[in-house]
Amino acid sequence: MERKVVTRRTFLMGAAAAGAAVTVRPKRVSANDKLNIAIVGAGGRGGGNINELKDENIVALCDVDWTRAAGSFLKFPNATKYKDYRVMLDKEKDIDAVVVSTPDHMHAFVSIAAMQLGKHVYCEKPLTHSVWEARRVAEVAREAKVATQMGNCGQASDWVRDLCEWVWDGAIGPVREVHVWTDRPLGWWPQGIDRPTEVHDVPKSLDWDLWLGPAPDRPFNRAYLPFVWRGWWDFGTGALGDIGCHALHPVFNVVKLGHPTSVEAASTKVFDETYPLASIVRYEFPAREDMPPLKLVWYDGGLKPQTPPEYNGVLGKNGTYYVGDKGIMLGNTLLPKARANEYKPPEKTLPRSPGHHAEWVRACKGGEPAGANFDIASLVAQVVLLGNVALRAGRKLEWDGAAMRITNMDEANKLLKREYREGWTL
Repeated sequence: MERKVVTRRTFLMGAAAAGAAVTVRPKRVSANDKLNIAIVGAGGRGGGNINELKDENIVALCDVDWTRAAGSFLKFPNATKYKDYRVMLDKEKDIDAVVVSTPDHMHAFVSIAAMQLGKHVYCEKPLTHSVWEARRVAEVAREAKVATQMGNCGQASDWVRDLCEWVWDGAIGPVREVHVWTDRPLGWWPQGIDRPTEVHDVPKSLDWDLWLGPAPDRPFNRAYLPFVWRGWWDFGTGALGDIGCHALHPVFNVVKLGHPTSVEAASTKVFDETYPLASIVRYEFPAREDMPPLKLVWYDGGLKPQTPPEYNGVLGKNGTYYVGDKGIMLGNTLLPKARANEYKPPEKTLPRSPGHHAEWVRACKGGEPAGANFDIASLVAQVVLLGNVALRAGRKLEWDGAAMRITNMDEANKLLKREYREGWTL
């Protein structure tokens, strides 16, 4: 019988899988104590998260490219450095919380591994790479009873609470449409291209195999990183994934959205390797509480909705407007002017946020759940990523959110969950 060779890499993967069945309860941290925080993805966006959390104890920094993370290493010379998050989680027994700032395709893997060890988790948007992963991450968070937060900082802003109070007060009457747009990816990263044929040398500081993680193996090319991985199906989630969880989270709050009943997308050419240059995604939502059925339309790549006749200006590169029976909210501007003149805003009743990262820290120390905790963030991410499924399906999809199933195109359900490279499982 052939003897199977167990390498360090397969041992670590096996250990992670073996531990997945056991969930460790989080350690109690008092409000006056500092959290011991580990950062996975210490360069790029990770540096911004570190700055927001610098008053806690940054005890470990993990990045597959130590040159990319050099600035963070310099700021926290006493933090232990790692390339593999699994090694870090195995060795660093005193970690209370983990911040996940990796590319999208790694989010669920790092988050779940940390939560199953009883670590509180802050994960960058769009929470996960697939619809199934988004639901699974929320399930694990509930099982582990940990504090969580998705990295869509705008949700903590006062303007979101103002908008909720105005719309709930009837400022524009029943809301029947919402339009959201962004200029991304234009000028940010390439989309609508094929896989490059050139093979470049892997930078000495980069562990390319670890960077790929669960994604299919491919030769290294500088077209994939840093930052520009967002436009590649295997690594990122396109313009909708990148900005959708920022721009749509407030919409979910303002008009109390749950799962849509359908989604359809139109776009420029959808490539096998990259997202299209521009797209429009239409969601239909049923009536909710005291609110009527609603149409939500997403635009990217520089596409925009029709300018409301009540507005005399030019729509900006990014924005949102709500269409109600009595008027329009363009951002936080009430239109038409006559409606704004007659309307008296309500008193501020919703609690204001101490700050997006501060919400999470407070929750980690026993406070109330953060505003983008994984129960809420999972729903937003599922709906956002369902739009990417519609891009690939090429037809209107009927959606059963409770069952997480597309009911009118069975083969499209395969797009709700991706296949992982050998050795990687969730």
